[in-house]
Amino acid sequence: MSADIDWDALNTAAIDIMRKAFAPYSRFKVGVAGLMEDGRIVVGCNVENAAYGVGLCAECGMVSSIHATGGGKLAAVSCVDQHAQPLMPCGRCRQLLWENGRPTTLIRTPEGILTLRDILPQAFGPDDLVERAEDRTFQG
Repeated sequence: MSADIDWDALNTAAIDIMRKAFAPYSRFKVGVAGLMEDGRIVVGCNVENAAYGVGLCAECGMVSSIHATGGGKLAAVSCVDQHAQPLMPCGRCRQLLWENGRPTTLIRTPEGILTLRDILPQAFGPDDLVERAEDRTFQG
């Protein structure tokens, strides 16, 4: 499936949106572009805040764009730093990608193209909530 993805177009979209990032504190700009299974490209950039913990990762913006433009699942993702180099999403963002993609969703990383399953092994997701929702009182 990786051969079917226009990685150059996806990377260009990530670089273009990275240039719009708001990073006056860290000066570490991040852009991300996701190819949806229906063919559209969604993007996001990081937005910092003087209250550091309130800042938004680029993936947060992209996930918001996914839902604002019709939902669906990610087929591929490219995340770049301020030098247009591949950047591995943080753990929190890997979880966001997991819930908006599939285990087989492809991601461009500093080590090459990997799947979400590769970068978030043994992931916790919505199915875990359903499977574990049954009331089971601890008998310890």
